[in-house]
Amino acid sequence: MASIFAVIVAGGKGERMQADIRKQYLMLDGVSILSRTLLSFVEMPVIDKIYLAVPESDFDFCTRQILPAVSNKLTVQLVKGGANRQESVYNALLAIIDPDSIVVIHDGVRPFVPVRQTKEAIDWTRQEGSCIIGIPAVDTLKNVDNDGFIANTMHRAGVWHAQTPQVFQYQLIKEAHDYAFLVGYTGTDDASLVENIGRRVRMIPGSPYNIKITTPEDLTVARGILNHYKKR
Repeated sequence: MASIFAVIVAGGKGERMQADIRKQYLMLDGVSILSRTLLSFVEMPVIDKIYLAVPESDFDFCTRQILPAVSNKLTVQLVKGGANRQESVYNALLAIIDPDSIVVIHDGVRPFVPVRQTKEAIDWTRQEGSCIIGIPAVDTLKNVDNDGFIANTMHRAGVWHAQTPQVFQYQLIKEAHDYAFLVGYTGTDDASLVENIGRRVRMIPGSPYNIKITTPEDLTVARGILNHYKKR
């Protein structure tokens, strides 16, 4: 059975959060957002190791403040984050030495990892090479021109909001990142890099609770989600 590695990307500056520290280190009910994300992967015994991409200047902080939450439960290797998310993921892929592995790529500021859906995505990846999770669009979608006027209304049938985790066979996602690096292509997520080399990516339903915390409003919503989980 192929090894399964998680790549967690937490290199953002968090400028929209308007906080004194990076958003991934903000506290959510006494536990940092990033620590909560790591703890979610403890619930998945199939994960063999985590590669955590953070700014190199944060290595000491993460060793002291973030990793102790999972130090006795999962092996975590710190990887130098890049200038952007794509470069951070690529650095983590370069650190992986098992070409037959499966890679689960996740945003460090999505602390409510949907465990069941992630396991399902891993199963699909074993069969088809890749699988990501997402949510079908329910709002009306508008294209807006440069002057701020509606250009047209889009058909939302078949339109999904992509989330993470996004799961790939290592050799496929490495090939996609290698090609993007070679030609200078920047994608909006890892799936878009795989699409860019002409490969299909399966999408399965994720979770509405799997939010990405990037603004103060998101943090308020996250507290509500956490309280919801506590009452279950």
